[in-house]
Amino acid sequence: QVQLVESGGGLVQPGGSLRLSCAASGFLFNHYTMGWYRQAPGKERELVARIDSTGSITHYADSAKGRFTISRDNAKNTVSLRMDNLKPEDTAMYYCMRHDGTYWGQGTQVTVSS
Repeated sequence: QVQLVESGGGLVQPGGSLRLSCAASGFLFNHYTMGWYRQAPGKERELVARIDSTGSITHYADSAKGRFTISRDNAKNTVSLRMDNLKPEDTAMYYCMRHDGTYWGQGTQVTVSS
């Protein structure tokens, strides 16, 4: 069975950093584009970043450009999101998702507050 397990969320002050990780299992990880999505209270789920199967091509939401970095390690079946210079508006539940939309994880909460 496909499993996506996120970790690394928490409470951080504005300007701080977090690194989110997603451990994948149950499918051929290196065959799929992966993405990080987030959903804040009262808002729709949005794509934050995605990375192709080889890790060669990445895409970021405008709000994440220059601050977030997505990466993957196909040998370990993991995809990560480094988040720098965090802002209160980054507060959301963050989800790891197979980009075909078929599977997603349980989410990890990121709260940015002073």
